[in-house]
Parts: sequence; C-alpha cells; structure tokens
Amino acid sequence: MTIHAPLASRRLFLQGSAGLVLAVALPSFGRAQEGAPKPVPLTPNAFVIIGADDTVTILSKHIEMGQGPWTGLATLVAEELDADWAQIRVRNAPGDPKLYANLFFGAQLTGGSTAIANSYMQMRRTGAAARAMLAKAAADAWKVPESEIAIEKGRISHSASGKNSGFGAFAEAAAKQPVPQDVKLKDAKDFRLIGADLRKPDTLAKSTGAALFTQDIHDADMVVAIVAHPPRFGGRAQSVDDREAKSIQGYLGHAVVPQGVAVYAQSTWPAIAARNALKIEWDESGAFKKGTKAIESEYRALAEKPGVVAAARGDAAAKLSAAGQTIDQTFVFPYLAHAPMEPLDAVVKFDGESAQCHFASQGPTIDQFAIAKALGVAPDKVRIDVALAGGSFGRRATAGGDFAVEAATVAKAYGKPVPVKLVWTREDDIRGGFYRPFYVHRVRGAVGPDGAIAGWSHTIVGQSIMAGTPFEKGMVKNGVDGTSVEGAADLPYRIADFQCDLHTTTQGVPVLWWRSVGHTHTAFATETMIDMLLEKAGKDPIEGRLALLDPASREANVLRTVKDLAKWKGRRDGDKAYGVAMHKSFNSYVAQVAEVVKGDDGGPRVTRVWCAVDCGVAVNPDVIRAQMEGGIGYGLGHALYAAIELDDTGQVVQSNFDSYRSLRINEMPAVEVAIVKSDAAPTGVGEPGVPPLAPAVANAWRALTGVVATRLPFGKGGFA
Repeated sequence: MTIHAPLASRRLFLQGSAGLVLAVALPSFGRAQEGAPKPVPLTPNAFVIIGADDTVTILSKHIEMGQGPWTGLATLVAEELDADWAQIRVRNAPGDPKLYANLFFGAQLTGGSTAIANSYMQMRRTGAAARAMLAKAAADAWKVPESEIAIEKGRISHSASGKNSGFGAFAEAAAKQPVPQDVKLKDAKDFRLIGADLRKPDTLAKSTGAALFTQDIHDADMVVAIVAHPPRFGGRAQSVDDREAKSIQGYLGHAVVPQGVAVYAQSTWPAIAARNALKIEWDESGAFKKGTKAIESEYRALAEKPGVVAAARGDAAAKLSAAGQTIDQTFVFPYLAHAPMEPLDAVVKFDGESAQCHFASQGPTIDQFAIAKALGVAPDKVRIDVALAGGSFGRRATAGGDFAVEAATVAKAYGKPVPVKLVWTREDDIRGGFYRPFYVHRVRGAVGPDGAIAGWSHTIVGQSIMAGTPFEKGMVKNGVDGTSVEGAADLPYRIADFQCDLHTTTQGVPVLWWRSVGHTHTAFATETMIDMLLEKAGKDPIEGRLALLDPASREANVLRTVKDLAKWKGRRDGDKAYGVAMHKSFNSYVAQVAEVVKGDDGGPRVTRVWCAVDCGVAVNPDVIRAQMEGGIGYGLGHALYAAIELDDTGQVVQSNFDSYRSLRINEMPAVEVAIVKSDAAPTGVGEPGVPPLAPAVANAWRALTGVVATRLPFGKGGFA
C-alpha cells in the first residue's frame, strides 16, 4: 500500500535500527484492578527511540483519541529519562500485543480508563532504564565514573571534565548496554514534569491539519467502499439490482457480504450515490422487529419483582414494608450511540495471503484476531498500523472487532490486492448498533423516624454487554454482569438494609460499553434517589451524604472539596438551584455541583458546574481538567437530548445530529475543576467525569421546580 509521506516516514522510523529502544515484558491476562500492576522485567524493544538529532520518540501503546495518553505516557518516560519536553515526540505504536499490551488486560487495548493506571510504573521504569544506559555509555566514552555523570533537561554532562552532550551521540552505544533490571525511580518531591501542565505533543499537528487520520489516506489504486446495511438488525441481503448505479461515474461494482451490500467506487461520493441507487430486497426472517416502547413495557414489568441478587446485607424488604416514609421510583434510560466526531473508517489491503490494515483501532489485539479469522489467515499475517482517532467513547473497541471484520470482509470480497477504504457515514454510525443498552431501574428507599435511611432496594433490568463475548466468563458471575450493576451494587453509603438485584434480558439490538459503561445509568439512579431521601429527611444534600460516609474516605473528601469549590450555601438561591452528585468509577472519585436555571424552552439550562476529582497522582493536570470538562459536556448533551429509539417495526428512528442531538457550544456551562492532591497510584480520568453530571442536574431541577427526573434524556418526557 502506498500512502502519503507522513505515514511512510513514520514506518521507516519505526523500522530503523539506530537509537535506543526499550520496553517491558507482559504479565498474563487479568481484569483491571485498583493500583498499578506489579513491576515486570525490562527488555529492550520498542517504547523509546532516541534519534541522532537528540529527539526522543515515545511509542504510545494506547491509541490517542483525544483523551491524552500521548501526553501522559510521554511525561512518565521523560520524567525519569530527564529529557527536555521540547525534544519529545510521540507516535501510536503498531499492533503488537507482545510489546504493547495493557498490563491490566494482557492484550493491546485502550479502555476502562486504564492507560495511565496500567502504564505508570512501566513507563517510569522504561525512562529510568534508558537514562541509566545513556549514563553508562557516556561514562565509558569519557572514561569517567558513571556516578559522576549528570543528566538534566536532555543533556548529559560531566562537571569535572567540562564535557557535555545531547542524547543522540550516545544512543547507539547505549542500546548495546545491558538493560538494568533494578532501576531507581525519582521521589515525588523531585518531579519536574509529572504534575506540570505540559503542552500536548499532538496539538500542533491537529491544529494545522498535519495530523494523519484514516480518512487522510489516499492512493492511486485505492478503492472506496460503502456498505448498505439492512434496515433492521438481523436482516440479510437477498437480491441486488444495480442497474441505476451503473450510470454513476466512478461506480466499480458491489458484493453481497454478511453485513449487507458492499458498494465500491473510485471515491466516497460516487460510492454513496451508488448505494442510494441500489434496489435491495432484504430477507428479514431473522430480523429484530420490536420497538423501544415495547421493550420499556417489558422491562417495567420485570422491575416489579426481584432479579438475581448482586449484593445484599440486612433485610431491605422487611425494612421497606415496615417504613412509614418511602420513595418508590422507576428510572428509564435509552439506547445511546457513541457518535464520535470521526465516523468509523479503515483501509485494508488483502493479497490473499496477508493483510495490511490502517485504522484507529482501540483494541488491536482483538481486531488482529478477528480480521485473521474473517480472512482465513493466521493472525501473524495481519498487520495493523494504528491511526489517530477523532473520538471513540468505546465504539472503536468491540469484543468481536465488528468494524474490523466488516472492513476485512469488504476488502476480501473486492477480489483484488488493492487498498480498500471502508467509510461509514454519520447515518451508518447512528443507525449501526452497538449502543449503550436500554435500562430500567426501580429503586425503593425508606426514611426512618430518626431521619436515617432505613432501607434500600434496587432492581435493574437490561441487556448484558458481556454475554456472548470472550469476556463473559470473567465478567459474568452467578448470572450477574458486573458492568450492569457497577456503581449500584457497591453503593458507598452506609445503609444497613440493602439489596441490589438484576434481570438480564436478551434483545436483538447489538450493545456495547459506552463512555463510563454501567456507571452511565447506575450513578443517575443512585444519586437521584439518595438526594430525594435526604430531602424527605430534611437534610442538606452534601452534609447528608457526608453523614453516610466514612469521614476519612476519598468519597467524603471529594464532596468536601466540591462544597468548598462551589461555596455551597444550599439548594436554592433566588432563580438558581444547585444539585450535587458524587460517584466513584474506574477507581477515581468525582463530585459535581450543577447550577441550573429555567431556560427559554421551559427546561433546565445548566450555567455552571463545579467538579472535584481524586484520581491519584495527577500526571498532567491540564489533561485531567480537560477530561473532566469534556465528560461534563458529553454527559450534559446526552442528559438533555440524546436517545436512540426504535419504531414499532424495529427500525432506528434517529439518523444524524439533527435527530440525535448533541450539546452545542453555546450550551456548554462554565466549568471549574479542583484536582485533589494525592500520592496514590494514578487512576482513570477519561470516563469518570460523565456519571455525576446528569444526577447533579436532575437534583438541581427538582430543587428549582419540585419536578422529579424519571428518565433520560430530560427533553423527551424525562420529567414527571
């Protein structure tokens, strides 16, 4: 495959043998856990490349989707290497699980807000080893004791002799040094880069248009493909009439594939036009033909009875039966699309024996094996070059590599060894499935005579995102998908009589993790209910929560921090109301206060959000603030507007941003973020900013109007 200069240059750089190259070995597969993984042996390979011009290129094992791993991982290496930030460069690493696995998962995968958490010690040790090898090479060349070598801001020096040098002069010699296994890491008090607001290394290229995305790949013999997908999930193409399509200049033909009908053309526009011109008969004998109204009705009926118990203590049922003041509330959550700004696309060249692929893969290991199976070749015959991604929110990582398989299948069906670029339109993206599941929650709580919460029962109904995937065995225990109940089964508040149970349903709608996974719905149900119970008990929402928490807990600390940040004075201040929510997800703790007024449309307008986050060591505070701000905006847009609906025949109603509404720039509230200082191991920031936002807004709206938010989004009958 011939592509334009920036990628070609990168390939030559990766394949060059000069310079110092380091990384670490990998542990076995395991679920993400709190804290950093155990140290693993250092072995020379492909994390750090030091050029003759003194540049230090970090190969990021985590895809850059706008969430900042290029900045974070490079910071960790540069800190221990004592490099100057100006000499740092970053590139996505190619697909290679032996070198670039996520240490929590044992596979090359970016997800679960684990990029920094799994890499914190690995990248620091890599930088420290590289530093030691450079120091040894310089000491040998200058014939001085290694202990007298100093390295600071990218310069190697020996004060007694007055000698000094950049890294590049010793890179080749350093690469021949034995790799030190016992490296000394800096004390936190000596950090110069970790904790600093460093410039993101990808900002300039993205600002100027120089950054390479999959859509930027062009080749003289490249073919563009668009797939006509069935109008209902589970449908298949039965016959195709392309007589009208043949009149479109640039149309090259079509092929029936398992995903629908692939349309091939010389460029994107004729491919779309030809797809529109096709007359396709669909076999819908196995199609899903149920609407979301029917799904909701089924789920509401299930929520009236207990499901499989996920967590329990005391006797919640007895307490609720005996209690005088109870709240029984049902919450409804829609299917949600990820809708990243860059729709899915991929370039695949298959010559019958091997495949060369270039796309923004969030899970290269999954995609490599899925492509190999689809093409009938060994996994080592599939090469994936990982591109930058214009957003993802989980969509570019599926358990079965759905889009990677579609791209490979379409390339194979073309039958010629040329690059085939598969492109999805926004309509394909919105209607393509793999949604956040539809959920119904029924939560019942009671307040005792003393004002304490006397009982809590929480029933959740929805599809499992893990059932039927390779992750089912590890994630579904005793009939409970942990991602369906996370944030609800482990409610942090001290309630003696408690139960959380689950009904797992089966529907024909493909579902997937979505930014913050189960916490997207559990946080809303729990934080809205706790707020309502505290209000019934006549308690302040922040002080009431604090009374239910261990004062020394990190949950209590972020609540106190956001209280001070917002200068909390209570639920109401004239025509403004304030709502609070606190939630732990991905081992990070976030509390938010939302300021809400009544908008011109009669609904809530969020004018300001205060956010406190405890995510352990703050590697780059600016990235953390950006992720909290982005999570707040993403969460608010979906809380106010977004929903995927199926009509009574099972067809998706929404198709583009005119019907799948996102937050607009003039609707973004002012945001102030406080990062709790911590020496704990870093935890996630890409997702934890989302869950508290919607319940904080709902709680403020109830304080303003007395109206309870019973479903999301608020704009589609969400108030009752």
